[in-house]
Amino acid sequence: MGVEIVEFRLEDEQITLVNDEGNEVGEITWALAGTVMIVDHTFVDPEYRQDNFAKELVRQLVEYARKEEYEVLPLCPYARTQFEKNAEYQDVLRK
Repeated sequence: MGVEIVEFRLEDEQITLVNDEGNEVGEITWALAGTVMIVDHTFVDPEYRQDNFAKELVRQLVEYARKEEYEVLPLCPYARTQFEKNAEYQDVLRK
């Protein structure tokens, strides 16, 4: 069996995807401006892209934004596309 994803870590202004070897294999980052999370980058190592981990990073970000009562301004093209495709994310979208 290959390397598995074991956790998503929330650190500073990013959520990091970590495998069972302790390597960071993905991330979504933002800058916080007051109560607005300005999402500027989403990345998943090519070896892990087939497993929809980038979508899960965005979902984790949305859950964090809801918990903290933040709005999200997705400047990153991938995150912006996920917000456009998912009506359930509109409650945290900065309009």
